[in-house]
Amino acid sequence: MEIVVIGLGSMGKRRIRLLREMYADVRLYGVDAKEERRAECEKLFAVSTYKGLEDCVQINMPEAAFVCTPPLSHAGIIRDCLSHGMNVFSEINLVANGYEENIALAEQRKRVLFLSSTPLYREEIKHISRRVRGIKGAVNYSFHVGQYLPDWHPWDVLQDFFVSKKETNGCRELFAIELPWMLQTFGKVKRIEVMKHKVTSLPIQYDDSFFVLLEHEPGHRGVLMVDITSREPVRHLEIFGENLFLLWDGTPDSLREKDLERQTMEIVHSYENEQIQHEKAYSRNIVENAYAAEIRNFFEAIKQQEEPLYSFQQDGETLQLIDRIEGIGT
Repeated sequence: MEIVVIGLGSMGKRRIRLLREMYADVRLYGVDAKEERRAECEKLFAVSTYKGLEDCVQINMPEAAFVCTPPLSHAGIIRDCLSHGMNVFSEINLVANGYEENIALAEQRKRVLFLSSTPLYREEIKHISRRVRGIKGAVNYSFHVGQYLPDWHPWDVLQDFFVSKKETNGCRELFAIELPWMLQTFGKVKRIEVMKHKVTSLPIQYDDSFFVLLEHEPGHRGVLMVDITSREPVRHLEIFGENLFLLWDGTPDSLREKDLERQTMEIVHSYENEQIQHEKAYSRNIVENAYAAEIRNFFEAIKQQEEPLYSFQQDGETLQLIDRIEGIGT
């Protein structure tokens, strides 16, 4: 298979590296308008690179594309890739621009339109979801996700990073990362209340701290705290109820569950048959295994016509919920 990765920033390089490790027989191409990024990828991964997609398809015949550019550019790039007959893997979009058009075009061309939602592929999340969905009665939860925005990509100028823009801001990205698995685990949202404010001196034009109270249709209730102010990267989850008590600090070795019969907290070994992979440049709660797993799911969707874990249709609903969160509250 010939594959083109469009956008050779940190995520594009991650996808190329994983594709190289996972599939020795694929032929990879890179596309980026920035010459320094193209040169870096040619040196690191020995791939042919091009300034634009049209330059690539004039010479090659990619069957699949990974869209790894800033979110506001996704809709047009996805449309172009589908028009060239490619299956498309998209990083999170943060806005629903072009969704209806591209969903229809993918159906017309009989091509896979695949959306990344990396936490759905984490073994810890799978265990948490199974346990919540499998118990009787409702649970409560508190979930705090935060990291100081300048620490996300310290190698980039903040104003050039898409999370500094209001439309694709850092809090919105954290919501878009976490809400898909939360909605699949706890159910659709029935009621919502929001408190939000800005407490940092960062040069951004949006709220940097959110406290969201959620009531889900099955009866589960919780508070989701999202911020880009925490000087220590944090992903702390507590789930508590009459029949379940879970703690998770976002890392593969931190998931714990209380044995109600023995009255002891037990570590849940989610990765017993899998070696945990982590890149030093990223926070310790980011593991590479889930990124590889969703790549595999993309190719399964192409070759075996399997349904992806997360769809553009589902994401449209998630983005509507995020719009509500950002638009309500004090």
